[in-house]
Amino acid sequence: MGEQKVSSLVTGGGASAGPPLGPALGPLGVNIMEVINSINEKTKDFEGMKVPVTVIVDTDTKKYEIEIGIPSAAALIMKEAGISKGSGASGTEWAGDVTMESIVRVANTKLDKSYASSLKSVAKTIIGTCVALGVKVEGKTPKEITAEINEGKWDAKFQ
Repeated sequence: MGEQKVSSLVTGGGASAGPPLGPALGPLGVNIMEVINSINEKTKDFEGMKVPVTVIVDTDTKKYEIEIGIPSAAALIMKEAGISKGSGASGTEWAGDVTMESIVRVANTKLDKSYASSLKSVAKTIIGTCVALGVKVEGKTPKEITAEINEGKWDAKFQ
C-alpha cells in the first residue's frame, strides 16, 4: 500500500482522537493516542490557534511522521494582541494593539514559508493583516506604521 497522508486543521495542543483525525487514522493501523499526543506536544506553542497538521503513515511498517504547518498570520497576530477575534469593523473600530516586536516575531515565523526576500517586506504583509483585524501597531494605525517603515524609521528592528 505504501504511504497515506491525513491532513487536518487542529487546535494547537488540543487535538483529540475524535473526528477528523481519529476516524481517518484508525484504518491505517497506527496507535491513534500516540499520534494525537505527539501532535499536541508539537503544537502546544500554538495553543488555541488553528494549526495545519499532516500525518504521513507508512501503511506497511505503521511508522508515521507528523508535519506541523504554521498558523495563519491572523491567528498569530490575534495571539500577540491577546484577542480572540478581529474588530469586525476594520478601519473604524480597533480590537487591539501590538508592538513592533510582535510584528517582527510573526514575520520571522512566516519568513521561511513566504516568497518575500526580506523580513521588512514580510512585516508589511503582516501589518496588512492587522488592517483586516482592526489591530493597531505601537498605538498607530497600520497605514501610519507602514509609512514609517517605508521611511526607514523601524529599520533597526528588521536587521
